Amino acid sequence: MAKSAVNAADSEAVLIRIRAALPSLRPSERRIAQVFVDSPSEGATLSVAELADRCETSTTSVVRFYKRMGYSHYKDLLMDLTREAMRQEMTTSSLPPVSGDIGRNDSLDVIVAKVAINETLSISDTARSLDTEALGQAVTLITGSRRIDTFGMGAGSLVGLDLQQKLSRVGRTVINWSDPHSAWTAAATLDSSCVAIAISHSGRTGDTVDFLTVARESGAATIAITNFHTSPVASAADVVLTTSARESAFRSGALGSRIAQLMVVDCLFTAVAQASYDTSVEALRNTYRVVHDRSQGGAR
Repeated sequence: MAKSAVNAADSEAVLIRIRAALPSLRPSERRIAQVFVDSPSEGATLSVAELADRCETSTTSVVRFYKRMGYSHYKDLLMDLTREAMRQEMTTSSLPPVSGDIGRNDSLDVIVAKVAINETLSISDTARSLDTEALGQAVTLITGSRRIDTFGMGAGSLVGLDLQQKLSRVGRTVINWSDPHSAWTAAATLDSSCVAIAISHSGRTGDTVDFLTVARESGAATIAITNFHTSPVASAADVVLTTSARESAFRSGALGSRIAQLMVVDCLFTAVAQASYDTSVEALRNTYRVVHDRSQGGAR
């Protein structure tokens, strides 16, 4: 895809596209990508030769990388990186000026700042890149279903539980499975009136991919929440909701996937509730009243 074919929205999302491409890049290209991801403002000042030298690779690898990202000319990539760096600075202007992963000698103030910046940008990037057409398709599937099953491993399980609790409050029948064997068994009993939702940052967690695969084979509609649109879990989904978290399999100290997934879940829940506005508002009032009244009764 040449630069002339990259529209304004794509240009603004240059770092989102680079991070999404990381798993599929060659080692030399991955090192190049990491320079831009770690510090877009600094990376935007490097010539082709300087970047190649820093990454211990050839200028040919740099050329191959920027063409793979959709640019005919290196200077166009640098211009988009400069704009993206300025946007990040504006987004985090109220936070202390820190960067990088958590370091061995970071103070608590620096740790708080780095986590805040990472999560702020994860939410901002996800909001910019979330496919609202896919979101609408997911809402349609959920509102038309008789049952919704969710599954994820680790943090994905917690995100699934959050979605279950939210949708249950507006009258949806939702089951969140925390054990893979139980999830697979349940997926095998689903049919065309059901929806299965899988949550996986990498999209490569075998148990989660298997859950969605079994659900699809059983006839259920399938939805994936993942950071990588070309991942195995995305391939098993009818609808893919993509996050843009600042975390990757290549930077174990990175943070942000869970907060980005929760942001997508909040958007999904809100849109589902809006689809049956009056009924949902009444259900939310009733559930709040029941909890409030019982809590007050217990206090007495």
